[in-house]
Amino acid sequence: MFGKFMNNYYYGKAGKGDYNKENLPKNRWQLFWEMLRVRFGALFQLNLISAIFFVPLFYIAAKGFESLLSLAQVILTVQQGGESITPDMVAVAENSGLHMYAILFRTCLWLVPCIIITGPAQAAMAYVTRNWARDEHAFVFSDFKDAFKSNWKQALVISGITSLLPLLMLMSWQFYGRMAQNSVFFVIPQIFALMVGFLWLLGLPFAYPMIVTYNMTIGQIIKNCLLLAIAKLPQNVGVRLAMLIPVAIAFLVSLFTPYALFSLMFLGGYYLLLGNALSRFVYASYTNGVFDKYINIKIPGAEVNRGMISEEELEGIYEDENSLGESKDKDYVSPSDESGSII
Repeated sequence: MFGKFMNNYYYGKAGKGDYNKENLPKNRWQLFWEMLRVRFGALFQLNLISAIFFVPLFYIAAKGFESLLSLAQVILTVQQGGESITPDMVAVAENSGLHMYAILFRTCLWLVPCIIITGPAQAAMAYVTRNWARDEHAFVFSDFKDAFKSNWKQALVISGITSLLPLLMLMSWQFYGRMAQNSVFFVIPQIFALMVGFLWLLGLPFAYPMIVTYNMTIGQIIKNCLLLAIAKLPQNVGVRLAMLIPVAIAFLVSLFTPYALFSLMFLGGYYLLLGNALSRFVYASYTNGVFDKYINIKIPGAEVNRGMISEEELEGIYEDENSLGESKDKDYVSPSDESGSII
């Protein structure tokens, strides 16, 4: 009896879908909000079981944020003037560029191992939230564990590249910036380095969902993520900016009010309790639609628009109720050609 109880706790209980076929959402916007309502409580659970992989990242990011905030406050104090200004503060303000670079370099260096270890957890979260976002079942604990074990190798490659990116971008900007003082030509590689990093960050939301959904090589995954980043550029920028709203609010509150400590505590609590899983759910909802448009339509027999129903399909509402059944395996073989391109 106790063993059965623990098994139910770990694997959950089998049940029916959240919707009958006739009640399925009619568009992706409706599907997103309905699934968010249904899975909101489970997002807390998913965030908590993955939090251990993100604690070092949050800590280093918070320390870097705190250091930058302190530098900004010193600069503002010096600019405003007053009797409390010391010679050291003036020296810091006069060399603010060097101090900022030192803070950013130290933070980016420490972030390398912190970001690397998050890769497998992000792949596991991508699998669970992918299923939830298209109204398919996924157990929080068992499916997270299984997806973690199945996809950790490719996920580590993606997180490894991501971990080096901020450091390489910073060093490239600083190096070519100095060279550009002697020759305007070096502005070109300086801007190019930023563009590559920016493009990678826009393609990153596709990487982990692609890992857990398709049988692609790591080279194909990287190439297709970059292609999708370009193909959906405005939408990718919008989604990324939307996910940065809590950080922007915390920074503004910290900079212009005396409640910097409380804003940092709130931001840390948000990401430890919900923020990371919520972001993965938003990315999953978005990438499900993009994959349907650019990938799944090229796969013979692949199902598209999962979790939704069209007006024409309402005529068959009493057909197979299990048509949206779950699967823990990779959904599809890669539809790419020999070059690995999907679009």
